[in-house]
Amino acid sequence: MKIGPHLLKSPVIAAPMAGVTDQPFRHLCRKLGAALAVSEMVTSNTKLWNSKKTQFRLNHRGEDAPIAVQIAGTDPSQMAEAAKLNADLGAEIIDINMGCPAKKVCKAAAGSALLKDEKLVASILQTVVSSVEIPVTLKIRTGWSVESKNAIQIAKIAESCGIQALTIHGRTRNDFFNGAAEYETIAQVKSTVEIPIIANGDIDSPKKAFEVLESTQADAVMIGRAAQGSPWIFREIVHYLKCNEELPPPTMNERKNILLEHLSELYNFYGEQKAVRLARKHVSWYLSDLPESRGFRVGFNALESGKAQVSSVIKFLDRVVYNQSLVNNEVAA
Repeated sequence: MKIGPHLLKSPVIAAPMAGVTDQPFRHLCRKLGAALAVSEMVTSNTKLWNSKKTQFRLNHRGEDAPIAVQIAGTDPSQMAEAAKLNADLGAEIIDINMGCPAKKVCKAAAGSALLKDEKLVASILQTVVSSVEIPVTLKIRTGWSVESKNAIQIAKIAESCGIQALTIHGRTRNDFFNGAAEYETIAQVKSTVEIPIIANGDIDSPKKAFEVLESTQADAVMIGRAAQGSPWIFREIVHYLKCNEELPPPTMNERKNILLEHLSELYNFYGEQKAVRLARKHVSWYLSDLPESRGFRVGFNALESGKAQVSSVIKFLDRVVYNQSLVNNEVAA
C-alpha cells in the first residue's frame, strides 16, 4: 500500500505504543519485517517539548524511512504547529492520535475522546493537513462507546480532509482492551471510503493477520501488543502472507541475539542509567514464556548496570538452551 508518495514494502505495520515503540524498538521492528513503525505519541503542546522524555521521542537520527511520528492534542492550531515542527525534525508522515483510550489522555479531551466531537475532528484534520506538505494519517477506534459508534462518519470526514490512510482499532474507547476486537466495523469503513485502511486490534499471529485482511479487505494490519517481546512477529506475518506457510519460531540462540541487540541499542540511545530501567520490562516480555523466568526477573530487576544485565541474560538463556538439549537427548535415547 501507499501512504502519499511512500510505497510500503509489506502490509504489516508496527503500532505506536507509549513507553514501548521508542527508536530502538522501532529499528528492531523494521529490521524484522515491519514496513513502517509509528513513533510513540508526542504531545502537540510544544511548551512541554523540553522534557527529556519528549526529546528522546523527537530524536529520529539514523531512523529508517519513512519516518512516521504520531501527535496528540485538541487544539487545531497547536496540532498544526506540532506537525510542522516534527516535519522540520525529519518526520515524513504525521499520524494523528484519536484512538488512545488512556484516562489521562481522554480526561484532557484528546485521544479517542475526540471521537465525540466530529466538528472538532474535522477542524483538527483540515488544519493539520493544510499545514504540512507530507502525508497525514489518522488512528481511531470504532467510537466512544458501543452506543455511539461513528467510525464510518469519522472516516468520511478524514477522507474529505485529505487524510492519506486511516487505522482503526476494533474496539470502542469504553472497551479499553477488554473483550475481543471486532472487525465488522473496519470492513464497513473499508467499503465506504477510498483511502487505505489499516486494521488493528488483537492481531497476534500470522494466521490472524491473514484472516483479518481477508474479512475486512483492509490494506494493511497494524501490530501492537503482540510485538512486545516478540518483534519477529513481523517477519512471520510477512512470510505467511507471501507464502501461505508459517515460519518456524526463532531458535533460542536467535532470540538471545535479538534481545542482546535490543539491549545494546537501548544503552546506546538512552545512556546506561535510563536504559537499565527501561530494559527490565522488555526483558520480562522476551522471557515470559520460558521456564523459571519469573524467578530470573526478580534478580534481573535488581541489577544496576548494563554489563550485569547482559551477562545475566546470556547466562540464563544459555542455561535454557542447555536444559533443552538434555531433554531432547533423553527423548532421542
